[in-house]
Amino acid sequence: MSHTYALPTVRGLAPVLPVVAVIALLALPVTPGGEGGASPADAASGVVVLCCAIRLLRYRRRPLSRTAVVVLGLPVAGFAVAAAGAMTPGAALTGFARWLQIFVLVPAAVLMLVRDRRDVRLLAWSVVALAVWQGAVGVHQYATGTGASYMGQEIRAVGTFGPADVMGMATVVSFGLVCAVGLALEAGSVRQRVWALVCMVMLVVPLAVSFSRGAWIATVVACGAQLMLAGLRRAVATGAVVAAVSVILVGGFGVGSTLLQERVSSIGQVGDAPDQSVTDRYTMWAAAADMWREQPLTGVGFKGFPEHRDGHASLALSSGSDIEGAGTEYRKQPLLSPHNMYLLVLSEAGIVGLLALAGSWLALLVLALRRLVRARRARDPGDALTEESSLDCGLVACGLLVWQLINFAYADIGGPTTVLTAICLGLTAWWALGGRVGFPEPAVSKASREAVPR
Repeated sequence: MSHTYALPTVRGLAPVLPVVAVIALLALPVTPGGEGGASPADAASGVVVLCCAIRLLRYRRRPLSRTAVVVLGLPVAGFAVAAAGAMTPGAALTGFARWLQIFVLVPAAVLMLVRDRRDVRLLAWSVVALAVWQGAVGVHQYATGTGASYMGQEIRAVGTFGPADVMGMATVVSFGLVCAVGLALEAGSVRQRVWALVCMVMLVVPLAVSFSRGAWIATVVACGAQLMLAGLRRAVATGAVVAAVSVILVGGFGVGSTLLQERVSSIGQVGDAPDQSVTDRYTMWAAAADMWREQPLTGVGFKGFPEHRDGHASLALSSGSDIEGAGTEYRKQPLLSPHNMYLLVLSEAGIVGLLALAGSWLALLVLALRRLVRARRARDPGDALTEESSLDCGLVACGLLVWQLINFAYADIGGPTTVLTAICLGLTAWWALGGRVGFPEPAVSKASREAVPR
C-alpha cells in the first residue's frame, strides 16, 4: 500500500521550532576558556519556556493533566525543601533556578509545545543531525590528531565542545544513536528507516573514538532495551548488523583497535587496578556520601559540593584533571562534582531531593513503558493515523530516558549539553504522559488533510 505524505508547513511547525533552534545552537563551537557559563543554547531554552508561557496566556486553558502536574511538579517540592535548608542562600537560590530549568521548566515546555508524532520525529531527527555533525568533527579530530589529549596523544574526539567538556560530544552522539535506533525500528516509511539505519551506523565510529566508557555502557543498555521492546526478531536481526559493522570497523579497518581494546578492558579493571581518573571518581563518590551523612535530609545545599569537597575527600583525590588539545593549552581543571548525578543530588539536596527527582524519573519510565506495551498490543498496521501505530516515538522516548538513567551513574549535569538533557526529558514526558496534553492543533486546510495517509 502506498501513502502520500504532506510536508508540514512552517506555520504548522511553529510551536516546536524554538526547541529545534536550541538543538541547532549546540552545533556552535564553545569559546575556549568560556566553559562553565551560560551558553547560547541555555539562553534559547529560556525563549522556549517564554514561548510556552505566551501560548498559555493566549489559549487560557490548562494544558497539563493532573498526572503530568504531579510527575513534573514532584521535583519542585523536593528542590524547594533543599533550598530552604541550605546554609548559603545565595548559591542555593542559583542552583535551585538551574535545576528547576533543567528538570522541570524546559521539559514541561517541550511537553506542551510538542503536539503530535510529527513534532516528535522532527526533534528526533534534529538530534540525529546534531549528532552526525558533532560526530563528523570528532572523527576528523581523531584522524588528524587535533582532538583532546588521551594517553599522550591528541586523538580524543570531543566535537566542538572542547577538552574541558569531554563528555559533550559523547552525550550528543549517544542521544543521536538512540534516536536513530528508535526511528529505524518503527519508521513510518522505508526511506526514513533506511536513513535512520545509515545514521546509526555512522554514529558508531565517533562514539567509539570518544573513549567515554560511561557513554558506551549507557548506549549499549539503552539500544538493547529498544531492541527488546521492538520485538525479539528485530532485536536479533539488528544486533547481528551492529555486531558485523563493529567487527568490520574495528577488526577490518583497525579503527582505534589498540586503544579501544585497552579502554574496553579497563571497564572490567576499575575495581582491581583503577587509573587516576577512576580513583578520583571513587574518592568524590565517597565525599558526596559523607556530605549526605552529615546533612541527610536536605544535603549541604545547591552548589555546595565544591565548597565541602576538601573537608570530606581523602588524600587520594588529585588536584584536578589534565586538560589539553583541541585548541586549548595545557591546564588543570578542578574537580567540582562527583560525576554521579544521584550522589550529587544526595549530597546537595539530601534524601528529600533525591526521592523527589528520582521518583519523577521512575514515574516517567513506568508510564512510558506501560504506554509502549499497550501501544504494541493495540497496534493496527493498516491505520497510519492512529497514535498507537507510532511506536518509533515510544522507542525513542524510552531509549532516551533509559540512557539518561544509566549515564547518570557515571556523570552529572554540566556544560552546554545539559539543555539537551532537558529536551530529551520533555520528549519522554510527552510519550509517558499520553501526548496530546498540550495546546490545540492549528487549523489545517482540506487539501492538507486529504494528503495525510489513511
